[in-house]
Amino acid sequence: MKKFVLVAFFLSLISCGGDDANNQYLPNIAVNVQINLNLPQYSDLLVGGGSAYASGGIKGLIIYNTGTNYVAFDRACPHLTLQACSQMTIESIFMVCPCDGARFQIIDGAPENGNIRESARFYNVTKNGNTLYIRS
Repeated sequence: MKKFVLVAFFLSLISCGGDDANNQYLPNIAVNVQINLNLPQYSDLLVGGGSAYASGGIKGLIIYNTGTNYVAFDRACPHLTLQACSQMTIESIFMVCPCDGARFQIIDGAPENGNIRESARFYNVTKNGNTLYIRS
């Protein structure tokens, strides 16, 4: 019986996605991007608090150096259907949706406004030498 309960528990963990997995506005796409930190357009990422834009994802990527690691988010506004204005920009410690001014924390993608349920689409980042690997 204990084995059955453990197996059921692990299966439920595997099958459950975060809120992002059920986002009704953003399509699920595969992301596999490499960022060479030696390139000039990514020089801001070499210091804590630095950020950069890159291609990939749905509307592009936002990459941020937290000081201890890197995070990456899709630039697509997570709470809106895709449209011309739904590409987020960086403003200080926020990612901002130009359509309506909605703000999302650049550290974890959480919305600043409690009325918005969707967080920014997060991508996994690993670093090997001077290369960042960003994957969905």
